[in-house]
Amino acid sequence: MALTLEQVNAAPQAEAAQLLDGLYEHSPWIAQQALAHRPFASLPQLKHMMARIVADAGRDAQLALIRAHPELAGKAMVSNTLTAESTNEQGKAGLSNCTPAEFEKIQALNAAYNARFGFPFILAVRGPRGTGLARQEIIETFERRVENHPDFELGEALRNIHRIVELRLNDKFGVEPVQGNLVWDWHEKLAQHSDPGFAEKGQLTVTYLTDAHRACAQRISATMHESGFDEVTIDAVGNVVGRYKGAAPGAKTLMTGSHYDTVRNGGKYDGRLGIFTPVACVRALSQHKRRLPFDIEVIGFAEEEGQRYKATFLGSGSLIGQFNTAWLEQKDADGVTMRQAMQHAGLCVDDIAGLKRDPGKYLGFVEVHIEQGPVLTQLDLPLGIVTSINGGVRYQCEVTGMASHAGTTPMGQRRDAAAAVAELAIYLEQRAARDGDSVGTIGMLNVPGGSTNVVPGRCLFTLDMRAPTDPQRDALVADVLAELKAVCERRGVRFSTEETMRAAAAPSAPEWRKRWESAVATLGVPLYRMPSGAGHDAMKLHEVMPQAMLFVRGQNSGISHNPLESTTSDDIELAVQAFQHLLDKLSQQVQ
Repeated sequence: MALTLEQVNAAPQAEAAQLLDGLYEHSPWIAQQALAHRPFASLPQLKHMMARIVADAGRDAQLALIRAHPELAGKAMVSNTLTAESTNEQGKAGLSNCTPAEFEKIQALNAAYNARFGFPFILAVRGPRGTGLARQEIIETFERRVENHPDFELGEALRNIHRIVELRLNDKFGVEPVQGNLVWDWHEKLAQHSDPGFAEKGQLTVTYLTDAHRACAQRISATMHESGFDEVTIDAVGNVVGRYKGAAPGAKTLMTGSHYDTVRNGGKYDGRLGIFTPVACVRALSQHKRRLPFDIEVIGFAEEEGQRYKATFLGSGSLIGQFNTAWLEQKDADGVTMRQAMQHAGLCVDDIAGLKRDPGKYLGFVEVHIEQGPVLTQLDLPLGIVTSINGGVRYQCEVTGMASHAGTTPMGQRRDAAAAVAELAIYLEQRAARDGDSVGTIGMLNVPGGSTNVVPGRCLFTLDMRAPTDPQRDALVADVLAELKAVCERRGVRFSTEETMRAAAAPSAPEWRKRWESAVATLGVPLYRMPSGAGHDAMKLHEVMPQAMLFVRGQNSGISHNPLESTTSDDIELAVQAFQHLLDKLSQQVQ
């Protein structure tokens, strides 16, 4: 029989410790210490408590925990001395059936990894869905991680241990993330569509109105139909719009969703998680023949990334009347105008103006999104409450000095444009860090016509500065531009700046943020509030209605805009449950 939390909470200490035996490899102290914090309200709470105990235990205890684990396809497997749990996991991953070449490769990687880090390579071989990674995936991950910085890799090893424990706990308690698995599978199916030139390489790229983009729209539309939506349409800019009607006609609407386009060679979850999470909730409502006192409008926004045309937030911007008709004449890299692309897709540009929504008919907008950063994974937290989407300013800049001979120009007489920018870069890093949650980046830095033996006479660079509030952002911008002026005056060089983008911060509406907080608290997961450094469709809807976002932890240290972008079906399950709770509470409040 499956274990229950009631048993764990009620059992004497020694008996409860026995019930949790075998979670952490040869390290029963973690579960024993966790039991001091009983009772546990939920399984996620127990998982997080054990992760926190490891985090607080100190480096020596963490290293001992890692070293208690066996090597992958190592001596313990060959000699049949693995624990029952590890035997099952390595066997499911097919590591006991390695070809001689694969086994030799893994042994060489084991040796190199141990020599570099002093502990064995740890990988949750059952993977993000719990069904197992292919041997080639395991080897590729091994090859990538052996190059990591030792401190970073220590964290990755611990995070994989916690994932192993999560899956072992699921087995003990007979828990399966059914909704999470469903949403995970929807992402895999959608990721089968990718633009030419990338699809052949196994890379995911979906840009506005390409064949792959239109195929994604059809796939999302089909998933909505299958999930019980009453109406599903593709609108005049390519947004996929699904509506699940409320209990009575004329009710207000809750809008939610995110984008389904991607950056080039990007990940499967950026944007798309915010579409499929609410779709799963509607599916559950439909299966139970349940209607809420409001309509639910789930939108797969056609464009947010600005990859094919210079028109970011085209999908969500159209709903607030911000489609710029000048965009229609923009050309992509192949000379195809947006107007031509729309005509080819069967979209009617004359209907775009009619997409504008009446904010008075909406309750608000909520968006679920993968975090796209390392904060939640470092804190061992599956969900985060977004307090504000950062406001940002971008500049295209140039510093002009004097090109001169690198060998004959004395150091004190140089007018080095690149050195001035380098000095600014250090200041930018330090100044942004002073605020705690501001960020500043010089993402592009170029010395036109530069040469090894020439002091740089010109340097082109970009500035990207963001903060959770506009006053904080503006103070950062003012200080950085003042420093640029001071550096250039001191070094005898000139500078110019051109502002290329300014976006206002989008603080979450307090009442909607509290709804997310209530939902997360119900799951037994600690609340963590955080700003979003990235832009989202919620920024656009924020201009006309209240909005709030929920972040979901990413794997691989939260990397995004990258093929390694990932999350687990367990974390997706929690996101779906949180969304369901938000819908339930909102139903009580609007009746």
